[in-house]
Amino acid sequence: MKNCFLLLTALFVLTAADAFAWKIQIPAGYGQGEFKDLTKELGSAIAYRNLAPAEPLGITGFDIAAQTSAISIDNNSSSWEKATGADAPDYITYPSLRVRKGLPFGIDIGVMYTDVYDTDIQVYGAELSKAILEGSVATPALGVRATYSKLNGIDDFDLQTAGIDATISKGFLFLTPYAGGGMLWIDGKYNGSAASLSDESFWQSRGFIGLKISPLPFVNITAEAEYAVRPIYSLKLGIGF
Repeated sequence: MKNCFLLLTALFVLTAADAFAWKIQIPAGYGQGEFKDLTKELGSAIAYRNLAPAEPLGITGFDIAAQTSAISIDNNSSSWEKATGADAPDYITYPSLRVRKGLPFGIDIGVMYTDVYDTDIQVYGAELSKAILEGSVATPALGVRATYSKLNGIDDFDLQTAGIDATISKGFLFLTPYAGGGMLWIDGKYNGSAASLSDESFWQSRGFIGLKISPLPFVNITAEAEYAVRPIYSLKLGIGF
């Protein structure tokens, strides 16, 4: 168990070192279309990802994990070049620490938090999941979830997301593949004076597929690929029961 916690810490620290190693600042003359593109891609990057099959943890279930996500961005677009001084990477990566707890009636709750290394940026979020079908040896599980995330630490730029998704999964031995999709609400506000920009709020569809692997007791590894505005890849290492 001690080694598992060390692995969680290592995953978080290694991904944190490169995440957001550049600064976002809205410059004078930034256009409304550029602000919408930036809001859409950055909002998709910080959106809460469940990274779990549809079946619930159960009333005694508990899971703590380290996760890293990477979203491919169009760093040659004017929206990123102007906002970062042309220093944006090919992928935005950010780590998070997560906790999920099972409750009665097929309900799970969870929270996540990121404090990005060497920046003032934090991301935090929460989830609420409900298993419509809990699944069995012969039947799949079906669940729905609601999520929320918020970005802090960027001067004059407020960004938050909320999502609703449905997931289906079916376990086979120590493998549990899953798939799902839903809608993500992205809300961006510029509060500075360098440019005259209206708020950007819109719905964005997203779909995802994933695989949970449970190679050892209490240890699980989950990989997920998502597409919203652009491809997003995530990896989670968890300890649960």
